[in-house]
Amino acid sequence: MRIEPKSKLVMIGDSVTDCERAQPVGEGLCLALGKGYVSMVDAMIHASHPEYEIRIVNMGLSGNTVRDLKTRWQNDVLNQEPDWVSVMIGVNDVWRQFDTPLQTQWQVPLDEYEKTLEDLVKQTKPSVKGLVMMTPYIMEPNRKDAMRATMDKYSAVVRKLAKKNGAIFVDIQGAFDTVLRHRHPMSLAWDRIHPNTTGHMIIANAFLDAVGFKRK
Repeated sequence: MRIEPKSKLVMIGDSVTDCERAQPVGEGLCLALGKGYVSMVDAMIHASHPEYEIRIVNMGLSGNTVRDLKTRWQNDVLNQEPDWVSVMIGVNDVWRQFDTPLQTQWQVPLDEYEKTLEDLVKQTKPSVKGLVMMTPYIMEPNRKDAMRATMDKYSAVVRKLAKKNGAIFVDIQGAFDTVLRHRHPMSLAWDRIHPNTTGHMIIANAFLDAVGFKRK
C-alpha cells in the first residue's frame, strides 16, 4: 500500500467526510471517525493489516467549500502534522450554484476553486509524504444535466492538479457512475449527494483501490 505503516493520515472535506465525526478533532473511541467512508477505510485497513498501525484523523466539516478549507487548513491539516493528506471537496462549491442561485456569495466559481485547491496542495506538499485527491460528485448519470455537467468540470480540475502535483487521484464520480449502470441514484442517496451505507462503501473502496490496499 502506498500509505506506509505507522503513517498519520488526515482526511478532510465537507459533510460527506464529516458524517458526525468528533469535534474538534475526529479521532478516538466509538464513533469519533464518524459514520461514513472515513471510518470504513480505517476499519478495513486495521481489520486486514493491524500491524500497519496507521492513524486516521477525520477533519471533514459539513457545508464546507474549498474556500472554507482555506480558512482552516493551517489548524486542521498542517498543525496536525500528518504524513498523508486526503482531500475531497467541491460538492458544495457546485451545489450552491443550483440550490441557492441568488446567493452568489456562497458559490465558488471554477477559477477560484482551482486556484484555492492548488494553493492548498502547494502549502502541503513540502511537509507530507503524499497527497490523495478525490473528485467531487453527484449521483446523476445524465451527463447533460446542468449540475452534473458543472460537477464534471470541477472533477477535471482535481484530475489535472493531482497529475501536476504527483498526488494519488481517486475518481469518485467514476466509481458512482459504474454502480449507477445498475442502480437508481435514489437507492444510494435521497438527495443524490449524501450517501447511504452502500454509497459510503463505494467511496471507501475507490480510495483503498487507489492507494493500493490489499485485503486479506
